[in-house]
Amino acid sequence: MASLGKDSYWLHTTRLMGIVLTIWFVMGIFLHFFAADLNETTFLGFPLGYFVAAKGSIIGFAVLIFWYCQRQDNIDRAFGVSEDS
Repeated sequence: MASLGKDSYWLHTTRLMGIVLTIWFVMGIFLHFFAADLNETTFLGFPLGYFVAAKGSIIGFAVLIFWYCQRQDNIDRAFGVSEDS
């Protein structure tokens, strides 16, 4: 991969990482600030804040990991550095 290709590859990879870290921050930290307000509403007899803070975050993180892997694989394939190449 030429120098220009490396720079472009790392730009795409760094940009994706920034997006993932921003989503992680919103889901992992910022969203939990509102869990107490969500407790006024119940879901299956439990406070909604519990599901958002405990269950929803775990599901969200798992989805985020799979989404990141798929996007990074697309970047790798586009620049010819995938594991299949």
